[in-house]
Amino acid sequence: MPNIATEDRHLTVLNLFSTDAAEKQTRLLGAMREIVDAAAYPGWISSTVHSGQDRFGTANFIQWRSGEDLEKRYAGDEFQHRTWPLFSEITTSIRLLQTEIAFAQRHPSLGGVTEISPDRDDYTVIEVFLVADENQADLVEALGQDQEWLVDVEGYRSHSVLRGLAARGVEGAFVVAYSQWNDKESYDAFRAVPTAEQPAARQKAQARVDSLATSSDWNSYRVVHTRSAGK
Repeated sequence: MPNIATEDRHLTVLNLFSTDAAEKQTRLLGAMREIVDAAAYPGWISSTVHSGQDRFGTANFIQWRSGEDLEKRYAGDEFQHRTWPLFSEITTSIRLLQTEIAFAQRHPSLGGVTEISPDRDDYTVIEVFLVADENQADLVEALGQDQEWLVDVEGYRSHSVLRGLAARGVEGAFVVAYSQWNDKESYDAFRAVPTAEQPAARQKAQARVDSLATSSDWNSYRVVHTRSAGK
């Protein structure tokens, strides 16, 4: 199964699609499964498909050898004349985010590797933060090292911070936070804690994030399918 680790030097691509109806999400998932199961692109390493939970949409967590390999895929006839038109027809927004893993942390009980797989029961949250170019490195730190206190939060499993490199569907610099939780109830309870009742470390970290990010949005997901090259 795919792993998230800072020592990996893969290009990590997050393709985030939103839509406005359950049947369109089902179509998206079917199309994504078909593409993943047939994938044999030079430089492609793995794809892991996520199904939106709180809002209609999907996410595909893809590992590539390099940006050059990815651009060849984007330039190909299949992507240009079949994949892109199909996704454009059934989505309300498309964001193709090229990133690198900048930080990864797990609860101490979970070992040293963050795994993503449909064999797990993670409640996954993906949050995209927009930021001024000059503040991107600080935001990576604020979302990463400054969040060490998360290991004491009930239901927390892991979180990883991905530094944005390039994108289609997003203007300017961005950072992505990918986190795993025991369940929706744990995550909702975490977000619902009033600021005044939060520990000092959380208040300080959140204040720093708020001062750096210009906007953010998130959705929750369940991993439903994965495949790696050669399998």
